[in-house]
Amino acid sequence: MPNNETAALKQEINLIIIIEVVLLGVLWMLWIVDGLFFHNSLKSHGVHPRSTEGLLGILFSPFLHSGLPHIVANTMGIIMLGSLVLMHDISKFFLVSGFSVIIGGLGVWLVGGTQTNHIGISGVIFGYFGYLISVGIFEKKLGTVLLSLLTVLLYGGMIWGILPVQISVSWEGHLFGFLGGILSAFVLNRRKEKSA
Repeated sequence: MPNNETAALKQEINLIIIIEVVLLGVLWMLWIVDGLFFHNSLKSHGVHPRSTEGLLGILFSPFLHSGLPHIVANTMGIIMLGSLVLMHDISKFFLVSGFSVIIGGLGVWLVGGTQTNHIGISGVIFGYFGYLISVGIFEKKLGTVLLSLLTVLLYGGMIWGILPVQISVSWEGHLFGFLGGILSAFVLNRRKEKSA
């Protein structure tokens, strides 16, 4: 591998690490600050279905977590699935994240249970999952098909998370985040086709 390609690869890997560290740093810092200074009251600002104030939760909820097991589980999801999206295309990572936040949050706001509060970045993680398993279908390239197959093989069991089988888990957030990820793969591929 020529030196300039090696340097470019190192630069890309460094950028991926920086993005992951910043994102996880923000999540953990907010969780710690909430516990130390706000007595865990920030987590009440999630998505409250069909309420006006609950709309703001669409933007805030991914950064709020209920406790240590919640944030640790989501940290692992970001490291594993977020890294795969970043390695595929750094610019698409931000678009997939945005689609998952907005579609996931709006879906929860529309169909979530009355007087519930939905928090956590797991909807975005399910968005990464949806994107990764569908990008191969839309792009139809060997590399992306292999990426989709690898995702299904390694993380296919996540599909159960979009079903209402666990009490106190926002399956609605998982489902609509997942759909947001699939929609982002479709939209990004259409944009690519039009620009070709």
